[in-house]
Amino acid sequence: MRAGELRHLLTFQAKSAAQDELGEPINAWVAVLTCWGKVSPMTGRERLAAQAVQSSVTHSVTVRYAPQLANPKDVAAMRIVFGTRIFDIHDSINEDERNRMITLMAEEGLNNG
Repeated sequence: MRAGELRHLLTFQAKSAAQDELGEPINAWVAVLTCWGKVSPMTGRERLAAQAVQSSVTHSVTVRYAPQLANPKDVAAMRIVFGTRIFDIHDSINEDERNRMITLMAEEGLNNG
């Protein structure tokens, strides 16, 4: 992967359970990792092919490998914040299982928990 392609600053957030002043449970999002990545909208053809697997996938996000993103189940519970945009992660792929690059399939939308 060419470093120049990773031009978007992304923050990965995970849900954390907390309590308010009255002891009521509340969900909060906590930053897990901030890194540079590439956010690419899927073309019409890619979206048509992806409908068989996941019809709501709208973007492909590519980042360098990080240990925090190693477990696909943990990553699927995270979200990505890119400026004012929020992406829900549906799938993560460790390209060629070489721990160099991770491709995420994500849907743009508001994920408040």
